[in-house]
Amino acid sequence: MTDKKVWFVTGAGRGMGVDIAKAALAFGHAVVATARNTDTVTAALGQDEDLLVVKLDVTDPADAEAAVTAAVERFGRIDVLVNNAGNFYAGFFEEISPEDFRAQVETTLFGPMNVTRAVLPVMRAQRSGLVVAISSTAGIVGQEFCTAYAASKFGVEGWIESLTPEVAPFGIRTMLVEPGFFRTELLTPESTKYAEPSIDDYAERTEQTVAVWNSMNGQQGGDPAKLANALVQLASQDEPPLRWVAGADAVELVEKKAKDLLAQAEAYRELSSSLAHDDDA
Repeated sequence: MTDKKVWFVTGAGRGMGVDIAKAALAFGHAVVATARNTDTVTAALGQDEDLLVVKLDVTDPADAEAAVTAAVERFGRIDVLVNNAGNFYAGFFEEISPEDFRAQVETTLFGPMNVTRAVLPVMRAQRSGLVVAISSTAGIVGQEFCTAYAASKFGVEGWIESLTPEVAPFGIRTMLVEPGFFRTELLTPESTKYAEPSIDDYAERTEQTVAVWNSMNGQQGGDPAKLANALVQLASQDEPPLRWVAGADAVELVEKKAKDLLAQAEAYRELSSSLAHDDDA
């Protein structure tokens, strides 16, 4: 087999998905670019003999199966799956409706699961493949206003970490990508839905948080094109990293979380270590 791989990218109609698809094509790979609206993909990526554009709503398992079938019919295999599609339901937990909370998890946790479930039989038959999940620093560190999003991303982290040893015997590898703040479209009205303010106790903090985030939109420090190029290079390695912490801000956050966890484990070491059954003499 040559170095040319077949990439399958979800959420390729805008944002980071476009950059990942472009980078894979630029490196000489074939790309199956998917989105709910294929017109946005075609507008963003144009035409290329190595590009297949397929409709895919990640929340629909039948859509996932159909998209994978189309990919295999066109290119014969799938080497790299990039679970990128996502959205953002933001707000204080008490103000996010149960329906919106479920919708967040449906898209950003069960969505990647649907697509991966459809792709894994192809990769198992090949005895090779790489499953990439675009997680977030929100999958490592929780913060206010992000309860739904962090819950879904923490779920992605645990799912992929547990999936890794399950599929390793078949030559399939996994990679969690944990970006910090990148200049994508995540904070645009098309991707972010704010909870309707309904509780006076949260009103002032909601107003302040939304104002800060709106001011950040389009000003984030990370360059998604650079992330995409780095991702394609990492994916080509014989041993891709199990986790890739992407962005200087992300590295700082993860380092702090690691130190916090160690300190929390140490703080009650004696008590925690004294909880075993007292064996009868």
